[in-house]
Amino acid sequence: MSTTEFNHLVLETSEALKPFAVSLTRDNEQAKDLYQETLYKAFANKDKYNIGTNIKAWLYTIMRNTFINEYRRRVSRNIVFHDPTADYQLFNIPDLTFNNTESNILFKDIQKKVNNLPCIFRHPFKLYFEGYKYHEIAYIMNEPLGTIKSRIHFARKLLKEQIERN
Repeated sequence: MSTTEFNHLVLETSEALKPFAVSLTRDNEQAKDLYQETLYKAFANKDKYNIGTNIKAWLYTIMRNTFINEYRRRVSRNIVFHDPTADYQLFNIPDLTFNNTESNILFKDIQKKVNNLPCIFRHPFKLYFEGYKYHEIAYIMNEPLGTIKSRIHFARKLLKEQIERN
């Protein structure tokens, strides 16, 4: 495929990327940046495109991966978007009161439901709830990691069903 044909194919399909960029970023300016970065990467990696492959899916994949990589970069740099008005709204509420009695009743109810779980689910779930990592629980219980993850998942599912019934 010639460069001209590839360029024409990409530009023909590129308009469909704009709404996807907005849905990922939820911001028009960031969406424009993501759109441009995607097109740049598509043109820079033209040799990696296999003729006959769905060009739209290829471009969507580039965009999604670019978005994910940028998100991970931000998280690893610990970039936090701070809004001082949110602090004011959170901490300047004069009528804020806590109902400890109601909280204690709910906690006891949930604790009772956890204790009613089958032993095979209850023990790993309690360890997880106490803050142990999956691999630590697997080591403590001398079980495979996948088994522990599965048991904790099913314990959550059972608890959710029990709580929804009430």
